[in-house]
Amino acid sequence: MIRYPKPLQLGDTIGVTAPSSGVDESLHHLVHNAKRQFEKRGCRVHIGDTVWTQNKSVSAPKEIRAAELMAMFKNPDICAIIPPWGGEILMEILPFINWEDIKPKWVLGYSDMSTFLFALTVQTGIATAHGPNLVEMRSDEWEPVASKFMDVLQASAGSTIEQHSSELFQSKWQHDAPDDPYVYKLDSPTEWKTIGTDNIEMEGRYLGGCIDTIRHLVGTPYGDIHSFQKKFLNNEPILWYFENCEMNATDFHRTMLQFVYAGWFTNAAGIIFGRSRAGQEVGGFTVLDSMERIKELTGLPIVYDADIGHVPPQITFVNGASGRVTVENGKGKVSTSLR
Repeated sequence: MIRYPKPLQLGDTIGVTAPSSGVDESLHHLVHNAKRQFEKRGCRVHIGDTVWTQNKSVSAPKEIRAAELMAMFKNPDICAIIPPWGGEILMEILPFINWEDIKPKWVLGYSDMSTFLFALTVQTGIATAHGPNLVEMRSDEWEPVASKFMDVLQASAGSTIEQHSSELFQSKWQHDAPDDPYVYKLDSPTEWKTIGTDNIEMEGRYLGGCIDTIRHLVGTPYGDIHSFQKKFLNNEPILWYFENCEMNATDFHRTMLQFVYAGWFTNAAGIIFGRSRAGQEVGGFTVLDSMERIKELTGLPIVYDADIGHVPPQITFVNGASGRVTVENGKGKVSTSLR
């Protein structure tokens, strides 16, 4: 069965570590601002050394990144762990993680951080939260959809969290935009879309992340989906969610075929794809063409342009949790039960 961390409470400490990319000195103010915002909301914040350094696309050597992350898991005063942001090669640290020593505590993040979230849930059955990274929460006011991550982290086992699609999304990423009123600059109408039908309802156990990175877990112990379902889900179907950061349409399609051939979709309830600025067409072949072919190949219901990933805001999905997703007239509803 899935194990859920204790709920985050006022006065608890959040650990910030960079198991992938650290933060260049010119952007340290983003971390300081985010720290202040969490403290204003009643949390303590402990920031690890890896956050402040960056060299050759990582915050520190893989052994140091893994050691700091494990130290935060072992520290009883730290109740949740959040990275400053994502990165590129978190995968390097996975062999250095002592999975059997990890006790449940919430880990939140996306992009390359989803590599660790995915592996942690698959390896241990501990629920993890795919949602905003630390520096996106640096404004006085938190955007309503993204800020629901706090409802997730503060929820008790057995409870249910309801989330709804955004009204507007941000069409262009702006790390240096003024925080007024949010970090995000929402400027385009949101519409959740479906393949082959107007309305969809899907139920299963959530699992997913950034496909640019988690696709490389296929064929490794960290991507053994059959064993994960058998050991922790009692063979319940998986409700997959994905976001594409950089892949063009044909790379996207090859990745989806790899998941099919690896058996990831053999016992599944459906697939939800997030909005993406990537997915450039190749020779007239589009991401929509790929989705239509994957639907034909698997028979699974497919939703796309959902609030997931690098085109904010994003809903928080809990890996391992029981979920129901409904889409009607372009609006999405995500129900998450911590059972």
